[in-house]
Amino acid sequence: MIHHLITLFMFPRLFTATVVVAVAVVVIVSAPCAVSVANVPISTCRSYCGNITVDYPFALRPGCGHAGFRDLLFCINSVLMLHVPSGSYRVLDIDYAYRGLTIHDPAMSDCYSLSLSHGANGFVVEPWRAPYLEPDRDNVFMLLHCHADSRSSRASQTSTCPAATCPDYYRCPAWDGMLAGEGTAPECCAVEFGAIRAINLTHLQCEGYSSAYSLAPLRALGPGAWAYGIRLSYSLPTDNQGFCGACRATGGVCGHNEGSGADLCLCGNWNSTSNCDSAVGSFAPVIKPKLLSTSLPWGLLFSWWYGYQLFGGL
Repeated sequence: MIHHLITLFMFPRLFTATVVVAVAVVVIVSAPCAVSVANVPISTCRSYCGNITVDYPFALRPGCGHAGFRDLLFCINSVLMLHVPSGSYRVLDIDYAYRGLTIHDPAMSDCYSLSLSHGANGFVVEPWRAPYLEPDRDNVFMLLHCHADSRSSRASQTSTCPAATCPDYYRCPAWDGMLAGEGTAPECCAVEFGAIRAINLTHLQCEGYSSAYSLAPLRALGPGAWAYGIRLSYSLPTDNQGFCGACRATGGVCGHNEGSGADLCLCGNWNSTSNCDSAVGSFAPVIKPKLLSTSLPWGLLFSWWYGYQLFGGL
């Protein structure tokens, strides 16, 4: 080794080349260390589908968002879809300020078209997801062509829906020539979601349905001006409040454990159950400090050999 060092000093060009190569080798070998200890999220959970922002508590990637909304949204050809047991619905809007979503069922009736071909399924969510997602209280469902003894007909007798909902709906062009005759079941049965907890058309014995929200301000303009679709409200459990804000404030990304569903703050290459400034309940890889010390001698040896091959004839 001493002989090699003497050789380096005897040939300045060889010495310069050796130093340059040695530094390059050390930097290359040491680079993974610097990256691995940086607490910067490798990927973000916030994404877009078409012109809709998908952010917490929703997500399109596994492990992102809140566990109560996992496997709920899917982006298909830049169209955001919501999938629940009753079917798939196009998401028209997500209002994060008021915690609401607006979805559309193509098989649903509106003011200009009645769909009574049993193609619509209504709206039903999984029991475990129900505490997190349900139709907004201002959303009114109008069930169509229901059996006289169906649960929906009984529910409409005690419903707190606006009394004029169905009579107003009858004014739509879609109803021209289709009103019920005397002695038959009501063609339209207006109910609130809370009265029956699930719009399962098969269980309710109905042939179709329509759904509208924000009716009151547009009453004078008639049913043609109603907003047709399903307005949903989402919520998070009490013990989750403040978690995502604290996580984001420390540079983290809000997510969850795919196995247990517990909240996680994603902090680059490690996760925390609180935030990225706390190691309590978290896991971080251990970086061995000897990596740099062992790479330096090997870098010098390699650089000497490489330099000797280039300038050995000097």
